[in-house]
Amino acid sequence: MVSVAALWRHPIKSHGREALDQVVLTKGHTFPWDRTWAVTHEDTKFDISHPSWVMCRNFMIGTATPGLAGIWASLDDVSGTITLRHDALGEISFAPDNADDVARFVDWVRPLCPPDKRQPTALVKAPARGMTDTDYPSISIMTYASHTAVAEKLGQPLEIERWRGNIWLNGTAAWEEMTWMGKEVQIGEAILQIIEPIERCKHTMANPRTGERDVDTLSALRDGWNHQDFGVYAKVIKGGKIALNDRAKVN
Repeated sequence: MVSVAALWRHPIKSHGREALDQVVLTKGHTFPWDRTWAVTHEDTKFDISHPSWVMCRNFMIGTATPGLAGIWASLDDVSGTITLRHDALGEISFAPDNADDVARFVDWVRPLCPPDKRQPTALVKAPARGMTDTDYPSISIMTYASHTAVAEKLGQPLEIERWRGNIWLNGTAAWEEMTWMGKEVQIGEAILQIIEPIERCKHTMANPRTGERDVDTLSALRDGWNHQDFGVYAKVIKGGKIALNDRAKVN
């Protein structure tokens, strides 16, 4: 039986993750509170006066700044306060929509950003959707079987946090999710349509504790399976609650 093994959200794009026990999905929307905010740099094309989705290159992301991978997050859904933790930086709590708090956050995270690279400037969000890597509101689905296959190819343990997935499933065959394109998957009360594979980047090379690039996940994917994909993007076509251990069924 295929079932939900883990649920994760990432309140600030590339700046931490948080495990959940359950979540309520909404038709046509991203995972609740996932990538709600993103961190701009000095070359961003994001227009603060007319906020809308823009591509990931407009933000501070782990591909260019691997140290960000070492951040963990928790979000208070009621107050909107975010707490971030990093082994080298300690902990900070702040309100992401408060200008003074954002300035504190930018100062806190700056040591992770190499001085000769782009620097963080602001914290922004788009109306009614998370700042996912897709131009449509997507949710990422991944399987433990495929993760195990990559770890075995590498010959070492591998943290699932590297992949930054929303919904993790147990009980599939390795790479079975790649055969689901265009199909519908019922997970708990919700139904999602699988849209496309997720092409991976260098962010997956970075250790989720240290932020150091310590394993070549991309070469493992290319050498083992002749692609650079891991996980799939999906759209919510029927909302509802999903929780750990809920059954998942492909239709």
